[in-house]
Amino acid sequence: MPDDNGPDLREDQHAAALTRVLEILKKLDPEGVWRVIETVATYFKTGHALPTRAPAGVLPLPSFSEDRSLSPKQFLLEKAPQTDVEKVACLAFYLTHYRDMRYFKTLDISKLNTEAAQIKFSNATAAVNNATGRDHYLAPAGKGAKQISAFGEKFVQALPDREAAKTVMAQARQKRRPRRPARSNNHSANGNV
Repeated sequence: MPDDNGPDLREDQHAAALTRVLEILKKLDPEGVWRVIETVATYFKTGHALPTRAPAGVLPLPSFSEDRSLSPKQFLLEKAPQTDVEKVACLAFYLTHYRDMRYFKTLDISKLNTEAAQIKFSNATAAVNNATGRDHYLAPAGKGAKQISAFGEKFVQALPDREAAKTVMAQARQKRRPRRPARSNNHSANGNV
């Protein structure tokens, strides 16, 4: 309901307050964000149930829709990938969430890279293969197509915060099974020396 100061005053106040709060919360680690939100909700006795906390070390996903109007160039500037493989992960995330392209090929990544006015990949195929096999940001989707993996999504969401991204990478490494040791040449196949 509009007040005497004009119809949009209250909405402007809400927007200004939200902007200030988000600027402050962005400076905190995920645990600090939860602590502040819970404290504010308790202080104001909102009566609204808070979402359950994410497990320690896991970054909570945003519960509101992100701004989908960012250009690929703006998106990469915000994420600040440092390697070709990280850039592939960011471009894959963009294709999936901003272009509704769940499955894509290396050519799609290269075209989006050009649209984003980025330096050309020295070897796009190698970067996509490394993002898939070595770093697990992407997963095979059949018929030569790829898709962003759950780990890849978490990694891109953590960027540009390098510490949060390192935490995501460390968690992913812990979940991977260790390789089996190679058999020694001193033993035969039946176990005799």
